[in-house]
Amino acid sequence: MANNTHRMRKRVALRRRRLQILQILANSKSVRKSSFISDYLTNICKLKLKLEAIRREYSNLIAVKKRCLLLLKNMREPKVKVQKFGDKFEVKVKCERTEDGLVSILEVLEKMGLDVLQARVSCDHDFSMEALVAAQDQALEASDVAQAILRAIEKQVGEDLVTQLQSTDLPGI
Repeated sequence: MANNTHRMRKRVALRRRRLQILQILANSKSVRKSSFISDYLTNICKLKLKLEAIRREYSNLIAVKKRCLLLLKNMREPKVKVQKFGDKFEVKVKCERTEDGLVSILEVLEKMGLDVLQARVSCDHDFSMEALVAAQDQALEASDVAQAILRAIEKQVGEDLVTQLQSTDLPGI
């Protein structure tokens, strides 16, 4: 008889301990078993919803990463060569085709006081330009012209990248 009583006490203690663990997991203050089981199930549902939201956000970030890597892979380093002959410069540019690349380059040349005497431009796959420009400022160096053109190209490529990322249809972004 004492043995059965001991077993019953162990079972009751084990059951009580399991209910305490369940109550802790449910983060419930309720004392009724049905209440904290309900709280526990509610918490599980909330956690599932949070996990699904995290998975969606992760998928969106992976999609953005892939798009950025693809855009960066397709971008090539611009090549700008400028040579000075007296008061004239021979300008050769080859770079990634951008939406307003030619406009950006011409604006830079104009700001530097350079007049385009003749130019040949191609925009088939890449952008390329060969131009002969005359300088109003005799102290202007070929390296200054090349750096200004490179900055204009980099700025335009950056703006195009932002535009492409914004036009990518990614939910939640």
